[in-house]
Amino acid sequence: MPYSEKEALKQIPEASRWPKFSGTGEYDHLELIDYIDGLFIDVSSIPDYWITARLNKAFKVHASAWYIEMKEIHGRTNWSWWKIQIIQKCSNGT
Repeated sequence: MPYSEKEALKQIPEASRWPKFSGTGEYDHLELIDYIDGLFIDVSSIPDYWITARLNKAFKVHASAWYIEMKEIHGRTNWSWWKIQIIQKCSNGT
């Protein structure tokens, strides 16, 4: 059963509790991706922007600078777009 928006917001853990993505570990991006994908499964009525608006709190160290640059260039984008960018960034080793 889908949650109302108010109920859905209560189901999303605070971003400070999300896995962190530093961009320095070989696989540290996978935990974040799996976690966020899981939120969309667990809370089916969650608006995409509720996730993407909190991404900045999940990015640390090198990934934070990369995130800020990407957001300045591309503006507001959805989770599917960010997921692809994270995977491409990590698979290129850059």
